[in-house]
Amino acid sequence: MSGRGDGPLRKRIDLLAREFAKFGAVGGLGLLVDLGVFNLVRHTTDLPVVRASIIATVVAIGFNYLGFRYFTYNDRDKTRRTKEMSLFLLFSAVGLVIQNGVLYAATYGFGWDTPLQSNAFKFLGIGIATLFRFWSYRTWVFRALPAREAVQTAESFLDQAAPQAQPLRADRAA
Repeated sequence: MSGRGDGPLRKRIDLLAREFAKFGAVGGLGLLVDLGVFNLVRHTTDLPVVRASIIATVVAIGFNYLGFRYFTYNDRDKTRRTKEMSLFLLFSAVGLVIQNGVLYAATYGFGWDTPLQSNAFKFLGIGIATLFRFWSYRTWVFRALPAREAVQTAESFLDQAAPQAQPLRADRAA
């Protein structure tokens, strides 16, 4: 008899929690890349704050794509890479506008442009844009495989991984 926590809803919540943790790991590293490049550009060049932030965001977007494709969403459909990349860039551009819009409003709207204030509002913008990115990437960019294809892919992987020790499956019995 299964416990109360073993139902389909619990499994979906567990899968979403794992996905969110992986997204967070990649995003956390992307955050470090973004803030690192931002501060490097801001302190070594005479570029305005928002331009330095846009450069940093673009570098982080490239880093994040690799992390999302090969770590967070490595089990997702890989057959339409051109469409995936186009959608990723589109939604990343919207995230870039959200993220840098917050920094722009703080810098030019309120005059808050000390290094501490710039980093704080850049961080706030990243947080707001991250919510949008998580939803859009998982919904539109890195789409889940249909159930039948996912089962076939898993069976194919298992067949290749352990050819001598294949488990007895219902379709091979009898």
